[in-house]
Parts: sequence; C-alpha cells; structure tokens
Amino acid sequence: MSQTHAKPATRLSWTTLLLAASCVVSSALAQTPEDCLTCHGDKIDARRFAASPHAAFGCAACHAGIEGFPHPERITPPDCSTCHSDAVSAFQKSIHGRPRPGGAAAVATCADCHGNPHTLLPQSEPASTVYWSNLAATCARCHASAALAEEFRIPVVRPVQAYLESAHARAVAAGKHGAVCSDCHSSHAITPGWEPTSTVWRTNVPDTCGKCHREILATFRESVHGEALTRGIREAPVCTDCHGEHRILAHTEPTSPVFAANIPGQTCARCHADTRLSQKYGFPLDKVPAFDDSFHGLALRAGRLTVANCASCHGVHDIRPSSDPRSHVHASNLPKTCGHCHPGAGTRFALGPVHVLLTAVASGALYWIRIGYLWLIVVVIGLMAAHNLLDFIRKVRREAPPPRAIPRDQPERMTRPLRWQHGLVMLSFPVLVYTGFALKYPDSWWAAPLLRWESQLGLRVS
Repeated sequence: MSQTHAKPATRLSWTTLLLAASCVVSSALAQTPEDCLTCHGDKIDARRFAASPHAAFGCAACHAGIEGFPHPERITPPDCSTCHSDAVSAFQKSIHGRPRPGGAAAVATCADCHGNPHTLLPQSEPASTVYWSNLAATCARCHASAALAEEFRIPVVRPVQAYLESAHARAVAAGKHGAVCSDCHSSHAITPGWEPTSTVWRTNVPDTCGKCHREILATFRESVHGEALTRGIREAPVCTDCHGEHRILAHTEPTSPVFAANIPGQTCARCHADTRLSQKYGFPLDKVPAFDDSFHGLALRAGRLTVANCASCHGVHDIRPSSDPRSHVHASNLPKTCGHCHPGAGTRFALGPVHVLLTAVASGALYWIRIGYLWLIVVVIGLMAAHNLLDFIRKVRREAPPPRAIPRDQPERMTRPLRWQHGLVMLSFPVLVYTGFALKYPDSWWAAPLLRWESQLGLRVS
C-alpha cells in the first residue's frame, strides 16, 4: 500500500500579496511584535511566534483595527479569510463550520485543528498539528470524546479508536504513507456522509478509495457490483461494505471482514442471504446455505482456511456473472479456476450445477436417493447394534458350559487373520463414523477434539 501526500502549493494572488504588504506597512507604522509582547509576552512564546509563518506579517495583519497604544481591552477577532479566503469559504460550508441550531457558534474553529495562530506551523512541518502523520491525534481531540459525540449526535461510535487499529494507521505509525483522515474526508470541506457532496457519500466511496487504489478501482468499475452502482442501484456494495470503514484490516487478520473464514458468512451473506434484496433483485437465496453445506463450507467452518471460499472462485474485485466469458466461474474458465486448488482439473468440473441445495423440487431423484441412503444408514447401524446387544445379553444369561478340552481335529471358527480383520473393522468403523459426522457437524462440541487435532496435525498439500 502506497500513497503520496504531496505538499500543498501556496499560491497567493496579487490581491493577497498587496493586502499582506499593506498589513506589514501598517504594522510597522503602528506597533512592532516586540511592542505587543511587552504586554502579551506571558501568553505568547516569542521564540515560537518568530518561527511561525505569521510572524512575517506582524500582529496588525491579523488584529486589524488597533489604533493607539495601549489598545482597548476588547478588539475585533482575527479574520482568517483575509488571507485564506478559499479555505475559510470551504470550511464555512462544512459540517464543522456551519452554525449550530439556535445561533450557537460553529462546532470547530481554525485554531482547533491548526493550533494557536501565534505558534502554528505550516502543514509541511512534521511538528505541525495538521502534518499528515499527526492528523489522527488532532481529530481525536474531538472525535475520541464520548461526551462530544453525544452532544453533537455523531452516529459513528469511536471512529478514531477504530482507525488506530486499522492497516492504514499501522502504516502511518511505521513511517509509511497510509491513508489519514483528510485523505478520505478531505480537509476543510468536510461534509457528513449522508450528503451527496461528501467524499464518503455511498456512491463516492469508490472514487475516494481509488485515489490510492487506482488499479483496484478500475477493476471494480467493470465488475457486476461496480456496474450495478453505476446504474444507480443503491444497495450495490462499495468498498466499505466489504472492508469496513475506519477499522480496515488486512485480509490475513482473523478479525477482518475479508478474512477467509469470514467472507461467506459476514461479507457475502450480508447481501446474498438477505430476503429483502432477493425479492427486490431476484437473485437466489440458496447459494450461501448450499456453500455452507458443501465440503468447502464445512471445512471452512471447521477452521481449514486453505479451502475455497466465495472469493477463491468468484474473484475479489473483478466479480462478474457466470454468463460473462470473463468471469472466473464461466463454464469455459472453471477448469482453470478449480485448477488453482485441484491441479489437472478438467472440463468435468463444469458438468454439474454448483451451490445446489438438495430439495425435492430442485434435485428430484438425487434428493430421494440421499434421503433413502440416510435412512439406510440408520436402519443398518441400528439393526447391527440391536443384534449385537441381544446376542450379548443372551450370552450373559446363558450358563457357562463346563470347561472341556477342544479336540485337536476340530477346525477353528475363524483363522487368526480373520480375527485380526474383525478387530480392525471394530476399530476403524467407529472412527470412520465419528470423523464423518464431525465434518458434517463441525460446530458440535463432540467434534471439537478431532478438529483441533486435525488443524494441528492434518496433512497439507503444498
């Protein structure tokens, strides 16, 4: 993951330059910073003020209207728009700059983010509060406060804490250029996510993420999800639906929504197992349950992360319908797709339907054969158990015959090899039953010991 945080170019119009020059002249004719520090030196650090970009303009550039020395106790507050008109204009339209109901002051001011105007530093300085790697801490001053979230009715709970656990924040902490708050929400023109002008408005999310992930954006736009979003389908998934919002984790982390074991149930099933969306757009609801009931789904539930999940077959960002020749699950591409895990997979992989629940309507004879087979297992094992139990009871009740010598010429009922075979069957059959049912019902408590052992010592094909 790489990202470029370019230093903003400072462009001053001729009007701004003339205004700044006039401020410097007026400042020189009035009081110098040294004069002002005579009274305000206890509140302003002269050394830090001298290092700030505002020092070159003098005090009168911001504190306009001061005539005479000493000046009145109450003076006109500084107006940042005198020099930063574009930024102030964008800020006033943002969620931070809008007046609160009842005529209350704005939610935040310039100083809340940039720091004290007397000692602030340019954005390009690593010590600046708005330097890219410091933005999370700056935003956290407000957005990590539960009291402020309740006061301003911010719907997102603990966004900063979630971000600090993300792959983006870890990259920043390691000195790499990961995404920071302003990359997604912008700087001055921050608008809430429910407004269409917001960079995190649902349909704008792919473009926002695509500023860093350009290749993925291009792939997503051509996918079935990207095309649906372009057609105006509001429920079409975007980046945040699969990856999360602030707490975006790598796909290798177990708590990530796109971790292999979480993809079927937590990510894809959010839409493909939703009855409301199925009724609205007509896609079938049996795909996710059919996968869960398949060998892949059962093994995944048992903790085997090397088996195929939804993304293994359908793709990640380039998901297309099976009728599209470019799709990974198009009939002509199945040998290649299945061949990733099953080398040498031929065209026979494309013969039968996939993700099919065995129902009387959908499967016909196959369903009834399966039902008959299950009952046959119950009947055969049940009769065998009953026969052995009755035989054991009969032998217990029967009086033991007096010991007698076995004639030498009497043949043995079973030879030694046959006795070994019977003993091995008595051991292997229960093991086969236990392991088979453990795979079928991996969530059961009695299956846990086998699955734990198998996950540590099971055979793996490299």
